Amino acid sequence: MLRTLKDFFNQLARQLEEPATGTPGSPPDHALELATAVLLVDVMRAEPTMGDAERDAVLLALRRKFHLADDELARLLDLAHETARASHDYYRFTAALNERFSQAQKIQVVEAMWEVAYADGTVTALENHIISKVAGLLHVTHGEYIAAKLRAKESAGLAG
Repeated sequence: MLRTLKDFFNQLARQLEEPATGTPGSPPDHALELATAVLLVDVMRAEPTMGDAERDAVLLALRRKFHLADDELARLLDLAHETARASHDYYRFTAALNERFSQAQKIQVVEAMWEVAYADGTVTALENHIISKVAGLLHVTHGEYIAAKLRAKESAGLAG
């Protein structure tokens, strides 16, 4: 069991480092799943205390985007935590998404990041900075960024 989990993590990490192949709409690419998960987890990690609401928001966003089973989500979340801790920048993650995601999909990632930030009812300056930086690396326009933020805020019941 432990070996299987380690093999799964190693496979995902290798795929993230290799150039993505295929076309949009092809079967899910584990590297894209991991890249997306790392970006979401980093928003969650921006606060000193990680709450259940933020973790649940990450899991919901990943479930919606990739249609993974609960055990796959748990493994992906564990790997995303491990990868985020060891990462020094966002480029390798955003490069993978830029290569394979449509503009609409990249906007959905930014919106999901906002959903994670708003999950606890407040957004810290660091969460705001991370999302802004990632949005720029994903070539999301300022208008798209603001619209994603407003949709996430409304979805969290904080619009007003």
